[in-house]
Amino acid sequence: MCGLLKLGGYLQASLSLSPQKMTGLQVNLSPLLEPLGFMKVLEWIFSIFVFATCGGYKGTTTILVSCKGVVNKTVTAAFAYPFRLNTAVFSAPDPTRCGGSWTDFHLVGNFSSSAQFFVTFAVLVFLYCIAALVLYVGYMHLYQNTGKIPLIDLVITVMAAFLWLVSTSAWAKALTDIKISTGPSIVQEIASCKLPGSTCLFASVTSMGTLNVSVAFGLLNMILWGGNAWFVYKETSLHNPSNSTSQSSGIYPPTTGI
Repeated sequence: MCGLLKLGGYLQASLSLSPQKMTGLQVNLSPLLEPLGFMKVLEWIFSIFVFATCGGYKGTTTILVSCKGVVNKTVTAAFAYPFRLNTAVFSAPDPTRCGGSWTDFHLVGNFSSSAQFFVTFAVLVFLYCIAALVLYVGYMHLYQNTGKIPLIDLVITVMAAFLWLVSTSAWAKALTDIKISTGPSIVQEIASCKLPGSTCLFASVTSMGTLNVSVAFGLLNMILWGGNAWFVYKETSLHNPSNSTSQSSGIYPPTTGI
C-alpha cells in the first residue's frame, strides 16, 4: 500500500511538471525589456554594423607619374575587402610604358586573414543573436527551467567577449598596416619612380573612416558581450543554486516510512 502511495505521488509530481517542460512556443516580448534581452538586441544590431562597415569597403590609392612623354599622369591601384593588397597593381601610365622603363608595381601585404576573421565572426555573432532572441521571446519558460541552457549561453557569451577582443585587436593592427601600405610611403617603394627623368608624387587615398568605425564597433561589441555575461550569469544555477536544487528536488515526492 505504501509503495502504491509512493508511485502515485511520483506520477502526480511528474504530471504537474510535464506541461511546463513540454509546452512549446510561448511568445512573450517582456524579456526584450529586461537587460538580458535588451543587451542581446544591441549585440545583434552592432554586429551588423561591424560586417557592413568592414566587408563593404572599396578604395583606391593614387599617384601622379611624370616620365618620358608623360607629365603628371594619374595612376591608381584599387583595393577592397578582404584586403589582399598584393593583388592590387599600379599599371603603366601610358601605352609606351614610359618608353619601356615602367614596371608594374603591386601594393605590399595580404591582410585577408585578419579582415575575414573579423567579419566572419561578426556574421556568426549576428546569427547567434537571432537564435538567442528567438529563445528569449518564445521559449523563456524552458530557458528558466532548464539548468543547462543558461550555462551554455554563459559559456558562449564569455567566449564571444574574448573573441571580440582578439578579432578587433588583430583587425586594428591590420588596418594600421593597410594605411601604411596605401599611404605616401608607397612612392619610395616604386622602382620605376627612382629612374632618371621619372618622378612620382603621392596624390590621394580613399578615406578609411568606415574602417575606423568598424574597429570602434568591434570594441563596443566586446564591452557589450563582457557586460552581458553578468546578466546571463544571473540566470544560471551558479548564481542561485538554491533554485535549481528546489526544482530538481520537486521531481520526486518525499519518502515516507513504511
